[in-house]
Amino acid sequence: MSSAIELIVSGYAKLQDRQALENLKSHRQRLAAELKSRAGFDVRSSISHVEQDIAAIEDGLRTLPGPVVG
Repeated sequence: MSSAIELIVSGYAKLQDRQALENLKSHRQRLAAELKSRAGFDVRSSISHVEQDIAAIEDGLRTLPGPVVG
């Protein structure tokens, strides 16, 4: 079964909406940074999930024609 992020990435990739994918990636990167800065909580699972989301988004970006931003 596909994860929600994979379905979202697939939709944006079909629309060739690079900007939406870049925005989604930036958001997930900020979220990962914020989670990594947390002290006193075990957020390893959440960080792992967000990093998997970022990898899925990057895979989607690689399917698009044109220059890769960032």
